[in-house]
Amino acid sequence: MLLLPSAACPCGRTHPKGHVLAYADCCARFVEHFDTTPAPDAEHLMRSRYSAFVLEHGPYLLATWHTSQRPAALDFEAGAKWLGLQVKNFRATGADTAEVEFVARFRIAGRAVRLHERSRFVREDGRWFYVDGDQF
Repeated sequence: MLLLPSAACPCGRTHPKGHVLAYADCCARFVEHFDTTPAPDAEHLMRSRYSAFVLEHGPYLLATWHTSQRPAALDFEAGAKWLGLQVKNFRATGADTAEVEFVARFRIAGRAVRLHERSRFVREDGRWFYVDGDQF
């Protein structure tokens, strides 16, 4: 799926004045330029990974998955329609570790799905990686 740079960012991050940031001003800089622009913290990485799921951008998802847990390949749910992301909590758990609790909503074959997870992240060589998470 392609997204115009001026389109609203799938992650839903808002500007201080309340409007949703454009994809180009939000997650695109990380998703489209992973080699040169790493996410500055675990929350930005989690949001950009959500956007990558919406866009079915497998290379970014695999590149930002910690090697200890990274799957060999990704399969996307055919016909999934992503409906939104809510970041409930973001906290550093150490100098190079963090957790992000979020709720992602999507629909498959007319059925609503709510994914509530507390994800763990680690920073190595200046880059944040998704490690794993606990679902609620």
